[in-house]
Amino acid sequence: MSHTFEKLSENKVKITVTIPAAAVTDACIEAAEHMSKEMSFPGFRPGHAPYDVVKQKVGEMAILEHAVEELVRETFVEAMLAEDLETVGQPYFTMSKLAPGNDVVYTAEISLMPDITKLADYTTLSVSRKDIEPKEELVAQAAKDLLRMQTREIRATKDYTLAKGDKAVVHLHMKKDGVTLEGGESQNHGVYTNEAHYIPGFVDEIVGMKEGEERTFTLKFPDEHYQKHIAGQSVDFVVKLNEIFTLESPVIDDAFAKSLGLASASDVNIKLRENLRTENAAEEERRLEKAVLDAIADKSTFDTIPDLLVNQEIEKMLRELEYHIEQQGGEFKQYLTHIGKTLPELKLDFAAPALQRVKIGLVLRKIQHEQKITVDAAAVDAELDKMAATFKETDDARKEIYEPQYRDYIERQLVNRKTIEMLKMAMVK
Repeated sequence: MSHTFEKLSENKVKITVTIPAAAVTDACIEAAEHMSKEMSFPGFRPGHAPYDVVKQKVGEMAILEHAVEELVRETFVEAMLAEDLETVGQPYFTMSKLAPGNDVVYTAEISLMPDITKLADYTTLSVSRKDIEPKEELVAQAAKDLLRMQTREIRATKDYTLAKGDKAVVHLHMKKDGVTLEGGESQNHGVYTNEAHYIPGFVDEIVGMKEGEERTFTLKFPDEHYQKHIAGQSVDFVVKLNEIFTLESPVIDDAFAKSLGLASASDVNIKLRENLRTENAAEEERRLEKAVLDAIADKSTFDTIPDLLVNQEIEKMLRELEYHIEQQGGEFKQYLTHIGKTLPELKLDFAAPALQRVKIGLVLRKIQHEQKITVDAAAVDAELDKMAATFKETDDARKEIYEPQYRDYIERQLVNRKTIEMLKMAMVK
């Protein structure tokens, strides 16, 4: 086998491979033997029909085409290894010469993994660390949230009238021009009447209702509402009140503190501040990581980045989002309705951040190569063991963790983590 290599535009290459006639003949004999096992030839046991018999039944071109499939796979890999190429996506093959008794010639066009033409000097770049001390208003909000979580819901009597500050459980039905809106019907929808995020006027319309009562009214959605298809438009509501709960909220005193395992009321605020500080510290580390990588990517220059890479990253981002929504108990389709976007619109929104993520990936690879950043096998083993320990009751999951493919993934993650820590040490001021 011989091959030639040609660079094309837009970071693509073309490889032309020539397979000698003798090698093609040998492959055809093997292909005919394989075909004789899969087909019936009177007078011959499976796999024992001679080449000429197989050729007479299926045709010489059919044998050649069967043989070429494996030949192309083998010779293409051989050519790729010889050129030491990192590619993206699937190659596009074209047969230039395919005839019995002759050399086989084919071409393969493929996109290369883009390179960084100029890596930014990250030692001259810097990002600033932000203060993580929680502001007083956040501590106050955390205290309110804590009291809300500890609030008791007390079922009201049937003759009780819904008042501001109560919780209503309603059958909610929303219509536009007589047609039910997508996601516009809910059998047992909880409404906290002391919260302000409902459509203006909604709470006022249902206050004063009693259990079993039904009301119909029309409200205009705000012009800036996130659901674009109904923003600024009038929607008909049918609300039936199923249940009412009065809310009994605690106060932060020593007794409340003791119920949380703390000594006194003052310890509650101390604990809230401590928890917020921990959350802020974790969030700040995530922000710094992104800021460091964005700074390097923004100051570097790249080869042409194939759309294929960006599209793959968009699909990955969509899968991550869908998984996150499902983990929260939601549905991806309802999420799209909630934000008022179609799937193509969401993909378009993801295009710019996906491109940035591709650039950051290239930056990490480049720095790891230049700085020879690696992790030893013991570190990978320790990480796998730590993960496997969380699956003590699931043997199949534990086995998958130690599979070579997953081990490679974890090793890449650890190398990335080590690289990012090095960059933060150099750039964070």
